Amino acid sequence: MTQTAALARHHLDRFRDAFGGEVIGPADDGYDDARRVWNAVFDRRPAAIARPDSVGSVASAIRFGRERDLEIAVRGGGHSASGHSTCDGGLVIDLSAMPGVTVDPERRSARANGGALLGELDIAAQAHGLVCPVGVIGHTGVAGLTLGGGVGRLQRNFGLTIDSLRAVELVTADGRTVRASAIEEPELFWGIRGAGWNFGLATAFEFGLHEFGPLLHRSARIYPASQAHDVWATFRDFADSAPDAVSMIYTIGRAVPEGDYPDSVAGQPIVIVSYNHSGRAEDVDRDVAPLTAGPAPVSVTSGSAKYLEVQTSNDLAMAWGGRSFILSGYANDLSAAVLDALIEHVRGGPDEGSVSVTAQGGAIRRVPAESTAFVGRQARFDVSADVGWPDATGDEAGPAWVRRAMAIVSPDALPGGYSNGNSDAGPAQTRALYGDETVGRLAALKRVWDPDNVFHLNHNVAP
Repeated sequence: MTQTAALARHHLDRFRDAFGGEVIGPADDGYDDARRVWNAVFDRRPAAIARPDSVGSVASAIRFGRERDLEIAVRGGGHSASGHSTCDGGLVIDLSAMPGVTVDPERRSARANGGALLGELDIAAQAHGLVCPVGVIGHTGVAGLTLGGGVGRLQRNFGLTIDSLRAVELVTADGRTVRASAIEEPELFWGIRGAGWNFGLATAFEFGLHEFGPLLHRSARIYPASQAHDVWATFRDFADSAPDAVSMIYTIGRAVPEGDYPDSVAGQPIVIVSYNHSGRAEDVDRDVAPLTAGPAPVSVTSGSAKYLEVQTSNDLAMAWGGRSFILSGYANDLSAAVLDALIEHVRGGPDEGSVSVTAQGGAIRRVPAESTAFVGRQARFDVSADVGWPDATGDEAGPAWVRRAMAIVSPDALPGGYSNGNSDAGPAQTRALYGDETVGRLAALKRVWDPDNVFHLNHNVAP
C-alpha cells in the first residue's frame, strides 16, 4: 500500500457529503488540534481525519481510505506508545465521536463503544459496585488497551482486561461487521485478545464485571539504592506467594525533585516498593507482612483511597502534550549484576527515567497461555523502562536511555513482551513480542480477515 502525501480538495468534499460524520482536512479550522495524539513525539499530518458516529460511517471511512489508497490509522484514545494512532498523509479514523459505556448490573456486564475511555468504564461500573480490570490513566482508550491485553492495578486479582472480555464487534477491511466471542468466530476472538488491532476496527466491547470497591489500600516504601539487593530478594520471594489482592511494583529511579525526599537519599538512586491491596482493609497488614518485613525504608506513605480517585490520580501528570518512550519485557529474576548496572544507569540518566518491575502471577497466570494471543502470562515479572521529556531536544536521548536500560536487563530477559508497553515497532519487534509460534497463528488469521494488510499501523503481523 502506498502512502499519499496529499488529498485533493474535491475528493475530501465528496467524502464529507457522503460520510455522515465529521471530516477534517489540513485547510480546516481545528485541524491542528484534531491531529494531536497523546505522545507529542508523533507530530503527524494526516491528509484527513474522519470522526464516524456509527458503525455504518466507520465502514464508509474504511472504504474511502481504501478507494483513495490512503494509509489508515485508527485512533481510540490516541495513547499508542508507538504512535500508531496517527500517520502522515493518510486517513485517521478517530472514534472520539463514538464514546459511551452502558452497564447491566444484573448480568454484571458492560458495553463500551469504540471511542470510550477508561474513565468512562470505571465510573459506569463503580456506580453499581462493579469493576473491569483496566489500565491506570483515565484518558486512555478502552479499545487500544484491551486489544493489546490490558494491564493495571487489579489484574492479579481479576486477570488481564482481555480475561474479562466477552465479545468484540468490529468492522473488517472489506466493510463487514463481525462479532467475535468464544462461540462466534472463536479463532478471531483468540487473536483479538492480544493482537486485536490487526484484524479490523473495533466498534464495541462487551465485558464481564467483578464486584469491587470502592477502596484501594496503598503504600509506597522508599529505600536507598544500597539496599536494592535485599529489598529485591524480599520482593521477589513474596511475589510467588502474595495473595491475589496484592499488586506490587519494584522501581529503580532517582529521588527528584530533591525537596520531596528525605535528605539521606535526595538526588540519589532509590528503590520504591509500592503496592495496591484490593481486598478488605482488615486483611492488609496480614497480607503484606512478608513484603514489609524486609529492610527498613527511609520513608513510608500508606492509606486508603477510592478506586475512582486512584484511577485518575496520574491523569494530569500524564496529560497530553508530553513526550515519552517505553520498552518492556519479561523476567523471572534479576541478578545482582543487573540490579547494580540499572542503579548506575539511573544515576546518570534523566530525572524522569525509571525501571519498573511489576509482579504478575495471580489471576493472570491461571488463564492458559494458549487461550489468547497475549504472550507472557507465565513470567513472574514484567520489566519496563520508560522516560518522559518536555520538548524535541530530548527525542534522541530519551529513547536511547530506555534502550540501554533494557539492554542491561537482557541477560535475565525471557522471550516476549507486552505490546502496549513498547514504543519500538517493526517486523522484528513484533516477532520478539509474540514469538514465532504465535506470529504464525496470527498470520494465518490475518490472511483470512485482512489479506491486504489494510490495518498495519500497529504491532503488525503481515498476512
